[in-house]
Amino acid sequence: MRGEQNNIFAGADRLTIITYVLLVFLGWLNIYAAVYNEEHQNIFDTTQKYGKQLIWIGGATIIAVCILLIDANFYTTFSYGFYGFFLLANVLVLFLGREIKGSKSWFRFGDIGIQPAEFMKFAASLALAKFLSNSTIIVNPNFRLRLKDVIKNYRNTFYALIFIVLPLIIIKFLQNETGLAIVFIAFVIVLYREGLSVNFLIFGILAAILFVVALIVSQITSLIIALAVICAASFLFIPRNKKSLIMVLLVFGGASGVVFGTNYVYNHLEPHQKVRIDVLLGRGTVNLKKEGYNVNQAKIAIGSGGFFGKGYLQGTQTKYDFVPEQDTDFIFCTVGEEWGFVGSTCVLFLELFLILRIIFLAERQRSDFSRIYGYGVAAILFFHVGVNIGMTIGLMPVIGIPLPFFSYGGSSLWAFTILLFIFVKLDANRLLILR
Repeated sequence: MRGEQNNIFAGADRLTIITYVLLVFLGWLNIYAAVYNEEHQNIFDTTQKYGKQLIWIGGATIIAVCILLIDANFYTTFSYGFYGFFLLANVLVLFLGREIKGSKSWFRFGDIGIQPAEFMKFAASLALAKFLSNSTIIVNPNFRLRLKDVIKNYRNTFYALIFIVLPLIIIKFLQNETGLAIVFIAFVIVLYREGLSVNFLIFGILAAILFVVALIVSQITSLIIALAVICAASFLFIPRNKKSLIMVLLVFGGASGVVFGTNYVYNHLEPHQKVRIDVLLGRGTVNLKKEGYNVNQAKIAIGSGGFFGKGYLQGTQTKYDFVPEQDTDFIFCTVGEEWGFVGSTCVLFLELFLILRIIFLAERQRSDFSRIYGYGVAAILFFHVGVNIGMTIGLMPVIGIPLPFFSYGGSSLWAFTILLFIFVKLDANRLLILR
């Protein structure tokens, strides 16, 4: 019994930890394949990226152990402190950081680079969990609630959105890191789990679809399509009364705003962002040697792997550097080419299994804080996996975010490790009511 208490893994979910170890190990092997150098064949060579990644993995292991050693109440007590510290770090990096590829979002300490935006994700998860666990949010209040309750619910929702939007604005507009910024949209899943009306999600998805349609066809055609869909939905699902008519008119007004605002938003994007959208939607003539090069080469790499792949270290697209950023944002191309459909499916299964496992663990928590934080972890991982793999196969615009636990990079690996193992620690103490 004493040995059980002294064991830092006591109560920790073994399946989650094993899946994490498998993903990190497979990621390391694929980083080695992606940047393989015959003159430096030793996988432990620290002058190469695969050797450096091993150092990052060692650091991540130490971080994971330290997180498990710390009392679970520490994370609830200092939730807002973590949020404030990393929010400040993301502001200070604008003055003290180094600009890399047009983004001033890195602190440099000799040969080591730290990107505070990566760590902002776990800090925002903690702060959001802390706030929501002490608040009641019902975004779609019914008529039985008193007016002051309705105001309180909307006020709490507004405050919750601030925790999400504030880092998004800093990272997107001040650091010029679009990929890392839009990850915070994933927290909408958390709000939905905690009471956000499904109507907000439906309207958001429909607005995104309408935005894409308006980019492909003319504004008039888009409005006709929107009107037809709204009329059909009104006829089939909405009761015919004055209140419903007002709601339909408001929805159509919002749809018109999306349609006419599409060109304005598109015209104010950065040139490279416009190119990525054009490549995704097939707008105009895409030059496969310029703007369409990355995605085209990624598709070739994945497609050439066939069912079983070409074999480890045998990928020609990988070996001859046809795909840019193949050790980071496009690491999945190495999996597709060398491991084929079978290997790609296994990697995707591991990522999705980890996400579903986290959701399962979140639902068994006695503490609201632990449950909400768990959903934050799952939402962030789901967003990263979906967007990263989606952009490598041409289903998403290229926005440059890593594949969790797989891509090269110390900041992302450490940030994902902290994000996950805080939840592992909370789950190990699931019988406690944490606030």
